[in-house]
Amino acid sequence: MRWLVGWSSAATGPAAGREGPTVLPVGAQLLWGDPDPLWAVGDWRPDEVRVVQADPETRLAVFGVCGATNDQLRVGLFAARGGALRHLTAWPGSYTAVVQVGRRITVTGDLAGARPVFHAPWAGGTAYATAALPLADLIEAGLDVGHLAALLACPDAPEALGTGTPYEGVRRIPPGHALVLRGGARDITSYEPAASLAVAAPQTAPEQAVDGVREALVEAVRTRLASPRHAPDPEGPDGLDPGPVPGMGPAERRAARGAPAPGIGADLSGGSASGTLALLAAGLPGQPGTLNGHGARLLAVTFNDRATSGGRDHREAELERARSIADNPRLRHVVVAAGEEALPYADLASNPLTDEPGPSLTTAARHRRRLLAGSADHFVGHGARQVLDAHPARLADLLMDRRRRHLLRPVTALARADGPSAQSVLVPFTVYRAARKLARTPYGEGIADTARRLLEREFADEPAAAGAVDASLAALAWCRPGPAARWLTGEALAQVSARLAEAATRFPTVGRPGERRARAALARQAADHRVFEQAAEVRNQRLHAPFLDNQVVLACRALPDTLRVQPGARAAVLRSVLSGAGVRDLPPGWGATSHPTHAAEVRAGLRGAVGELVGLFDAPLLADAGLVEARVVRKALRAAAEGEPLPLDGLADLVSTELWLRRLLARRGTCWTGAAARQRALAGGVVPRARL
Repeated sequence: MRWLVGWSSAATGPAAGREGPTVLPVGAQLLWGDPDPLWAVGDWRPDEVRVVQADPETRLAVFGVCGATNDQLRVGLFAARGGALRHLTAWPGSYTAVVQVGRRITVTGDLAGARPVFHAPWAGGTAYATAALPLADLIEAGLDVGHLAALLACPDAPEALGTGTPYEGVRRIPPGHALVLRGGARDITSYEPAASLAVAAPQTAPEQAVDGVREALVEAVRTRLASPRHAPDPEGPDGLDPGPVPGMGPAERRAARGAPAPGIGADLSGGSASGTLALLAAGLPGQPGTLNGHGARLLAVTFNDRATSGGRDHREAELERARSIADNPRLRHVVVAAGEEALPYADLASNPLTDEPGPSLTTAARHRRRLLAGSADHFVGHGARQVLDAHPARLADLLMDRRRRHLLRPVTALARADGPSAQSVLVPFTVYRAARKLARTPYGEGIADTARRLLEREFADEPAAAGAVDASLAALAWCRPGPAARWLTGEALAQVSARLAEAATRFPTVGRPGERRARAALARQAADHRVFEQAAEVRNQRLHAPFLDNQVVLACRALPDTLRVQPGARAAVLRSVLSGAGVRDLPPGWGATSHPTHAAEVRAGLRGAVGELVGLFDAPLLADAGLVEARVVRKALRAAAEGEPLPLDGLADLVSTELWLRRLLARRGTCWTGAAARQRALAGGVVPRARL
């Protein structure tokens, strides 16, 4: 894990406001010193940390993959010195920028939230970092149980989560904002252009918007290809390659040691998002493979689950599409077959401590097996669904714009989604009425209704059992309870309800429901992706999610709603992206959804691990915090394993949060030297860990 950390103090001395030993992050690289120091902590690559300087008090540090040249960085530094922050966020790639101009420090977050920035008051000033746990260590923060309750009850509602974290006193800046520090005082400012609340933004022509997505996505992939190639440590974590092993080639031995292949690779699931990235990375000029090999091929990895029988036909069709795509001469295809050992909830004891809880903790071992077969730089398609697809609430936005005729095709597709039935004729009218109701419901009233539903324990049915129509109708709201809310205690739900009621009065008007719900869904996906990176981390490997880059997010936001809501819009946009890049021969069925077998895999994993999971909730920490009743959760786990239609995502949220709490409370040590917690640990004979 990697992060940057620094602070801004009110005084100018190197130890101002602090007594005792000098406080320093463990294993850090100092980029600039007092009175407002900045460090890079963790296994950063040399090209991932860049610093340009105009004078001793004016400098810019960029962390991550950034496509800007040094000259462009200097131009951005001069623009930021005058207060223009958007220049720092417009370069291709995924990165965090820190600008120092005298005593003013500016730290930019990203639009999606995959690269968040956290801050906390400390020593009369403000400390900031790109991870929350180091700041919690620094200020010795306790757990914020209210935030954990909101994370379980309404995980995709910004009104419930606010700017909090699981640690008391540690806050995050919202996506699309920057943290500005002046002599220890903090200010949070938006760098996005202000939009009118009275009328919708001018619609971009569909062809022009799709061209913008293509250019942004191609540039995002090209930026990764232009970065220096990195070969994993040949010794690996367990020593040198033992040499020939019967039945194992070099790639298999390397995966067994825990090291990825050199060069660039990509997921290739047969779906549209991962397939687009793989074909773009293979087709653009560059050397995706080994360090200095001309004509090297990109390593495409397909995961083949052999443990579940449900959805076998779909899985075989998806695998066949992946093989057809991999016929490209610049692709080298690897199929990772796995059985029961890679089902969800397998090998939970091996999960590392992540910065925050997330559902990826229940599937980390499954993903790690796939990523071990990948490359040192590996593309994943995370975020494509959120940035390209239309949230059902966007139907209300169309009604607000008086574009009723554009609702015909999406509601007709919904009527067909659940198959022929006597009710399918009424579906378009039902969906239209729900969208019209949302368009006419004020924001405060919609949030207050969700707060009431939490208090009265009114929860929607499991989407898998209710069908696509009912799931879409439930999503046509300003806010709604999450899948785990039904298992929370009344006290926890009342606390979250109070948060929602306060937000409803504090923000009477926030814009359009579809746009707000879509941004909240993207922020939730970005947060889950960040936990996924940490939970499934492979030594010497970097995961790249271009769909979460600022440039790509901005380009996708320009897509008109009338295009987004059409059935198959995501596949059509990505097909156009590939066509513009010269890839036109796609296999039949390309663009089909890649998630029909997810529920079967989760249920199979639950059946295999139900004993361990029930034992996990014999004396859960969540019950000690007053969030759940252990008996109720144990009953739900057994029922879900037996096939009852319960919200599987909600159970995953409960299990992952309980696992995270146990890892956190079992942790010893701190991220800092000279801190009070560090001194107590040393006095007690505990050797702190240098990294999370």
